[in-house]
Amino acid sequence: MPILNKDMTLCISLAARPSNIGTRFHNYLYDALDLNFVYKAFAPTDLAQAVAGIRGLGIRGAAVSMPYKEDVIAMVDLMDASATAIDSVNTIVNNDGVLTAYNTDYLAIARLLAVNEVDPATSVLLQGAGGMAKAVAAALHDAGFADVTIVARNEERGKALAALYGFAWLAATGDATAGMIINVTPLGMAGADEDVQSFGDAAVANAQVVFDVVALPAETPLIKAARAAGKHLITGAEVIAIQAEEQFVLYTGVRPSPELVREASEFSRR
Repeated sequence: MPILNKDMTLCISLAARPSNIGTRFHNYLYDALDLNFVYKAFAPTDLAQAVAGIRGLGIRGAAVSMPYKEDVIAMVDLMDASATAIDSVNTIVNNDGVLTAYNTDYLAIARLLAVNEVDPATSVLLQGAGGMAKAVAAALHDAGFADVTIVARNEERGKALAALYGFAWLAATGDATAGMIINVTPLGMAGADEDVQSFGDAAVANAQVVFDVVALPAETPLIKAARAAGKHLITGAEVIAIQAEEQFVLYTGVRPSPELVREASEFSRR
């Protein structure tokens, strides 16, 4: 990476519980492609001031993670169709002081469902109702999945997301099972909830596909249980690599090779 200098372009991430994954991913690619960029993660104490800082300091772009994906909508100037479609933002790009919001989570989920050849006839339990859950629900709907149940303790948000796509809603998984279970909550994420298995053993046992969007740690309690049970896995590490690649392109205008993306993803998790 170049020595820090006045002409260096800054990109950042905004998350309540930031990790080094995005920082290492983007900086690896900047270095490999000889770009005068640097990437830094932040946990904002005031979200509005942080977003204003993107504009005021000329920061090129910002990744937006839980729990800010909906809150930032009122703070940007323009919404790309990818963000408008699901009222959720995971990327902000600054073009000469104009902040445009995008969502690359949707693309990542859609690509993974296709690559893993998940049958749209599969029943699904989707746990979560936040910004990322919106992206997952939209991708499921657009891929033809109809037997989907949103599991969310927040009745208003859960029912609203379910109604948007004609899905069902449950307040808790209880004894419910499905062919594919998807965790889109912080359960299992490094920190206070890292030892919590987001779905019970019965749900894991009855599923054919287990999908956890949590990226850190790579082996969440849910993924560990599913791997031990021999289930088909889709991990948060895969999600974050695809969505981060698309963010990288938005920030830099450069499309890295698949080989470089794989290298950056592996480096980000060391």
